[in-house]
Amino acid sequence: MPTLFERGLITKEELDGARQNTPYLCEYSRLREERLTLLMRAASRCDKKEAERVVSFINENAPLCEAAKFLALKDKNGTSEWQRWTEKEPDGDTLFGWQFIQYEFFRQWAELKAYANAKGIEIIGDLPIYVALDSADVYFSPESFQLDGDGYPTRVAGVPPDYFSKDGQLWNNPLYDWGEMKSDGYSWWKRRIEFMLTLFDGVRIDHFRGFEAYYSIPAGAENARGGKWVKGPGRRFIDVIRECAGEKLIIAEDLGDITPAVYSLLKYSKFPGMRVIQFAFLGDEKTPHLPHHFEKNAVAYTGTHDNNTLLGYVWENSPESRQRIFDYFGYSGEDFSEGARQILRGMLASVADTVIIPIQDLLVYGADTRMNTPGKADGNWAYRVTENQLSEIDRGYYNYLNNLYGRK
Repeated sequence: MPTLFERGLITKEELDGARQNTPYLCEYSRLREERLTLLMRAASRCDKKEAERVVSFINENAPLCEAAKFLALKDKNGTSEWQRWTEKEPDGDTLFGWQFIQYEFFRQWAELKAYANAKGIEIIGDLPIYVALDSADVYFSPESFQLDGDGYPTRVAGVPPDYFSKDGQLWNNPLYDWGEMKSDGYSWWKRRIEFMLTLFDGVRIDHFRGFEAYYSIPAGAENARGGKWVKGPGRRFIDVIRECAGEKLIIAEDLGDITPAVYSLLKYSKFPGMRVIQFAFLGDEKTPHLPHHFEKNAVAYTGTHDNNTLLGYVWENSPESRQRIFDYFGYSGEDFSEGARQILRGMLASVADTVIIPIQDLLVYGADTRMNTPGKADGNWAYRVTENQLSEIDRGYYNYLNNLYGRK
């Protein structure tokens, strides 16, 4: 389908003015100031036929319909949180603007996914276990969450102190009312999983251990230290996910405090778990993250979005720990970049069915290209990769390794 510019919905001047100034970092501040205004302007230029097409598409997709209405109501109420809204009907033009934005994004995403699939590339989506309090998810289904009479959480989500943070992580997301969800057969979750699997070829479910037991923190707490573990929905809920997914891939993010009960639930699910090489050398010789302990039904990562890049990890380790890592992967040199490449080779040689290598690690980039640092409020999720950088990857070498280790 033609672009907004090709359809006459934005001008050449607007198109040129919207270009990134830097190819290496996402310009979030500028996008917040400019992008929505431009898209709303484009929506106002739709003719009647196109407007009807937009509204028809949105009405056939309930999650998008709710999202557009929520965002329009938020605008009508001065962007305040939904618990404080006094206006309950959105402005018509604003509602259509948000419908148009949803329509354009999902139409363009469908085209991108179809292109990738035609090239033999499948796309895995990431499904956070929790949702934001100020969201359409909670606004339209408050009964599914642990809220008080005014719509505010009574207890919130997070994780206890761990490798990433001595105070734990206080996420502040509202917790699910699993008893209420169970009473209607987990319909909220069914719809969520089914929608995600229309967007992706598979889904990684974040914080899988929360389905066995979740960490519950009193609302208003300063940190996560005072929380407690509460029993989750367990096997019956896993059955619902499997039914929704069918033959599509579901990856269980089984990191963190993994108890025997969590492992038992993961085994019952038959979902592949995760193995992360940057967790392999923390001193526990029995850790499942060491490649010689990998299972076949696993997805192995050099690092996740929360980790340093592989080269950054190698650089920032102590000399003693770095030497142990290099010894493990059979590298005797002193070039850290070559050592990182040897680790990549060792991952591909492992028994794990799937190996996922972040683009920064294929390029052997350092910590300045790290995607996310947990607990850090600013500067995350800004990394961008350019076409020229992608061309620097030695595709022949990785094709050779995939053939050598039977991964093609």
